[in-house]
Amino acid sequence: MRRFTDTCVRYVERVMPDPYILAVVLTIITAVAALAAVSHATPSGAARAWYEGVWGQNNIFAFALEMVLILVSGHALADAPLIRRGLDRLAALPNTQIQAAVLVFLVAAVCTFLNWGLGLVTGALLARRIAQRVNEAGTGEPSEGPQSDTAAPSDLTGLHFGYLIASAYAGFITCNSGLSASVALANTDPKSPLDVVFTATHHTLGLWRQVGQPANLVPTIVLVAVIPFVLRRIAPVEALAPDPALFEESAAQVEERTGLAGAAERFRPLTWVIVAAGAYAFSLHHFSLDVGSMVMLFTLAGMLLHGNPIRYVRSFVAAARTVGPMVLQFPLYGGIIGLLGYAPSKDVHSLAVLIADGIVSGATVMTLPFLNFLASLVITLFVPSAGGHWGVQGPVAVHTALALHQSSPGYLAKLSMSVAAGESVTNMIQPFWLLPVLALAKLPLRQVMGYTVVIFLLGLVAYGASFLLIPAV
Repeated sequence: MRRFTDTCVRYVERVMPDPYILAVVLTIITAVAALAAVSHATPSGAARAWYEGVWGQNNIFAFALEMVLILVSGHALADAPLIRRGLDRLAALPNTQIQAAVLVFLVAAVCTFLNWGLGLVTGALLARRIAQRVNEAGTGEPSEGPQSDTAAPSDLTGLHFGYLIASAYAGFITCNSGLSASVALANTDPKSPLDVVFTATHHTLGLWRQVGQPANLVPTIVLVAVIPFVLRRIAPVEALAPDPALFEESAAQVEERTGLAGAAERFRPLTWVIVAAGAYAFSLHHFSLDVGSMVMLFTLAGMLLHGNPIRYVRSFVAAARTVGPMVLQFPLYGGIIGLLGYAPSKDVHSLAVLIADGIVSGATVMTLPFLNFLASLVITLFVPSAGGHWGVQGPVAVHTALALHQSSPGYLAKLSMSVAAGESVTNMIQPFWLLPVLALAKLPLRQVMGYTVVIFLLGLVAYGASFLLIPAV
């Protein structure tokens, strides 16, 4: 297994371009495929469809902002003093590289199940704390920033930091199986244009109706149990030290202001008022969970745990710096969504429909969720965002189910989660959501993604078998 992983690492190092370049290449591939496969497609029509996906009426900006806010609010919450102290205590536990990898994976997987933005950054922040221990042990001097209580033992000083960050990112495989899954949340809101189940059937699916499907929970639990053993088998023998800049303060400390302005910035009751108002508004909506309420909940929790208002502002701004590469790429992927949905007339199938129909053609009631899972794997390479992805593939999946006379909420919930699971698994080889983790770790993509190929294969088997064999409830 280690030899196979080493081969994957070498392959990624040699052929994987910068993620932005990859997005440009995917745009070109999608445009060429649309012109070749879609009947009566023209270059001008494809250009208009691309424009609509980026800047037009169907642009991706509103959805992109929601995804950025989930990620940034999760990061700011993980940066709260109480959680940072907890991470420091956890960072003192492992004594070997394998123990460190298993720890960051488990923490990231559990946090991701609660909120994918929180989990995506918590694992990376914990990996940074562990690397700081190694740095302190090697230099004999404490580094700048938060301190660890215990120096790293010798078995941890040969740490491969890329492998540790890959282990943290492996926990992200639960991102669309948990409580903040974009597909599941979209199906809870009849007013959302992404609630394709309600549009087609007038059924509103509850969050737990979808997330609680055995076909979703069983492989998630299996992966969380099995991946630690796999991480042990693929651990590299060579060391990779982090960038020394990782241990420097990311920004100069801002001096506390004095006088009335400083007192207002540190006045905790201002935070309490906002938190109380948000909690009351949440209760008025009967504690329903959708994308907007998840952003609100994690923002309010971050405010409460940070205490004074200005501390949360600074943490939120620092978190926002890590999403710059993602923000740059969202318009490109919006354009790809537009190209995938491009159809010159109503009686012509778009490229997305051709892909999905081609994979699910001949499906039965039993095989449809599995085949939609496979289609999701392909489409995620071009649309690495579950909500936007569901807008492309969801209508095809739901209407195919209706053609098979399957309109029960349980079956549609399983079908929805099969698409979501394909997104989660392909994230292990599609670098879009890895970008903020790389920004936190100050690592290039090639030093991390080779290890996540193995996690992709595990997820492919676990979720694929589950959606093929476990019935809907």
